[in-house]
Amino acid sequence: MVNLKIGLIGLGIMGKPMAKNLLKAGYELYVYDIIPEAVKEIETAGAKGCASIKDVAANAGLILIMVPDSPQVKEVALGAGGLYEHAKSGTLVVDMSSIAPLVSQEVGAKLAEKGIRFMDAPVSGGEPKAIDGTLSFMVGGTKEDFAEAEPVLKHMGASVVLVGKLGSGNTTKLANQIIVALNIAAVSEAFALATKAGVDPAAVFEAIKGGLAGSTVMNAKAPMILDGNFKPGFKIDLHSKDLTNALDTAKSLGIPLFLTAQIFQTVQHLRANGEGGSDHSAIAKFYEAMCGLEIRENK
Repeated sequence: MVNLKIGLIGLGIMGKPMAKNLLKAGYELYVYDIIPEAVKEIETAGAKGCASIKDVAANAGLILIMVPDSPQVKEVALGAGGLYEHAKSGTLVVDMSSIAPLVSQEVGAKLAEKGIRFMDAPVSGGEPKAIDGTLSFMVGGTKEDFAEAEPVLKHMGASVVLVGKLGSGNTTKLANQIIVALNIAAVSEAFALATKAGVDPAAVFEAIKGGLAGSTVMNAKAPMILDGNFKPGFKIDLHSKDLTNALDTAKSLGIPLFLTAQIFQTVQHLRANGEGGSDHSAIAKFYEAMCGLEIRENK
């Protein structure tokens, strides 16, 4: 269904490559971002640049949102000049941002007053998988809306799964982010031990990555740690936001998340020490500072 006109609001680290993959698939794409240079870049790749959310809504039947957090989603969807004012009845809005599940439900209920359909579909995989189109989508919404959005999402992701009603996508993403953060911490702690003991952490990685301790997270982040490369694919600041949402959601549900609270404090320490813009693999820097060493491949 490549004749479908799609809108994409948000052209940051993730939004740009996602837009390019939709263009490669042959979709007519209308894009908007608060940074005009980002719009120009995707316009050069073949998209139709828009000067406002209103312009996107006037042209697209399916609108994707990819912005940093709950306040930005609410501004795009419900703010002055947003989709509540300008999207046509029947429009399907798919929010790919990672936000609080309760905010997804709030936005969806408000848009429904105008006959605008809404789904939450946060992603996992970071910039590398956004570039190669192999992201994982965790989707919350109705089966009918999912069937409409799925073919589009599959041009940006290798896995597109409907996990439940509206808000379920972001609940799943919070679970994902807890596991990812704690996995990076576990890798960092284990490699710090190896380094202090005089064992090359790169050799440890090679020895264990095919066993039970191996994971997609370790395969993606261990090489960055070993190389001292903390160029952001997914920033510490964004992971802090996700962990905040996880802890807030847990509080509303009345359940404890002990390990999540601990890794949140680690992330906050890193942010306080200027690492907020680094990749979340920089969790390793906390352990390096604590242990007085660097986790690097012995070359």
